[in-house]
Amino acid sequence: MDTTRLVDSFGRAHDNLRISVTDRCNIRCFYCMPESGVQFMERGEILSFEEIERFVRVAVQLGITKLRVTGGEPLVRRDLAVLIRNLSAIPGIQDLALTTNAVLLAEMAKPLYQAGLRRINIHLDTLDRERFLKITRRDDLGRVLAGIEACLQLGYGPVKLNAVAVKGLTEPDIVPLAHFCRDRGIEPRFIEFMPLDAQKIWDRTRVLSADEIIQVLSREVSPLVDIPDRDPRAPATEYRYADGGGRVGFIASVTRPFCLNCNRLRLTSDGKLRYCLFAIEEADVKSLLRSGASDDEIARLIRSNVQAKWIGHEINSTRFVPPPRPMYAIGG
Repeated sequence: MDTTRLVDSFGRAHDNLRISVTDRCNIRCFYCMPESGVQFMERGEILSFEEIERFVRVAVQLGITKLRVTGGEPLVRRDLAVLIRNLSAIPGIQDLALTTNAVLLAEMAKPLYQAGLRRINIHLDTLDRERFLKITRRDDLGRVLAGIEACLQLGYGPVKLNAVAVKGLTEPDIVPLAHFCRDRGIEPRFIEFMPLDAQKIWDRTRVLSADEIIQVLSREVSPLVDIPDRDPRAPATEYRYADGGGRVGFIASVTRPFCLNCNRLRLTSDGKLRYCLFAIEEADVKSLLRSGASDDEIARLIRSNVQAKWIGHEINSTRFVPPPRPMYAIGG
C-alpha cells in the first residue's frame, strides 16, 4: 500500500478523521433536527464497530493520527466504550476525542474513561433551564450538568464546551457560560450558527458572530488576547483572557472561514466519506467494506476523496448550496 500522506490538490495534509457512529439523537435542537417525524437510518445501514475499526486502520497507514467520535448523539450507540477501547489501541492513533450532548454522560463517563477516552467536547448552549428547553425541546439541563461534573471528577482533560451562538436567542448566555467554564477550568467554544439544519431555517441575520462575542466577553469578563502560536489547522480560533482566566475558542465558519487550513475528513454513520462538512459529494466506503474489497482499494477511495476536495465552502457566496444531509446525518 502507498503510505504517503493524504495531501489534496491545494497542498493541505489530512491527519484528522471524524467518525459518526449514529444519526440518532436524544434531544431535538431546533437548528439541527425537527421536533418530530425524523426518519433515522435502519440499523443494518449503520457501520458496525468492526467496519469502523478496519477503515481506521487503513486510514492510519495514510497519515490519520487524530480521531473524533460523533453522532447524532454517540452515547446512544450501544457498547460505545468497546469502540473507544479498540480505536485507542490502534497503533498510530495519537489523539482520540468525543463530542456529546452529555445527556447520558453521567452514567457513561466512567466506562468511557476506563476505555481510554480523555478528551471530550460537551454541547451546551445555555445554563438557563427554560432556554435549554426551547433550544433542545427536552428538559435535560440537569442531566447535562451532572455529566460535566462527572467528567471533571474523573479527571478528563481537556474538557471543552461547545455552544452554538444564535442572534436574538443566546446573547444572554455568553457571559454566564464564560464564567461557568472559567470556574471549572473548561474551555468554551462558541460556534457560529451554520446552514446545516434540517428545517432550512438558517438565515445570515441570525448569525451571532465571533467578533460580537469577543467584544462582549472582553467588556464583561476580561479582555481577550489573541494567541499567536495557535495551531492554524485547528477549527477553533483561540484567545486567552488577559487576567489569566483560561482560554476561549471560536468556530467562525461563517465570518472567518478556515477552509484553507482544513485537515479533516468525515465518515458518516452509514459509511460515506466526506471531505467537508458542507460537501455535496460523498464516497461510498460501506460498499467496499461489505464487498470484500482489499485495504488497497479502500486506500485508493480515501485518496480519491481527498484529491476531489474543493478549496472550501461558499457560505458567503451566491454559489453556496447547502449539503443534502442535515448535521445529525453527517456527524458533528
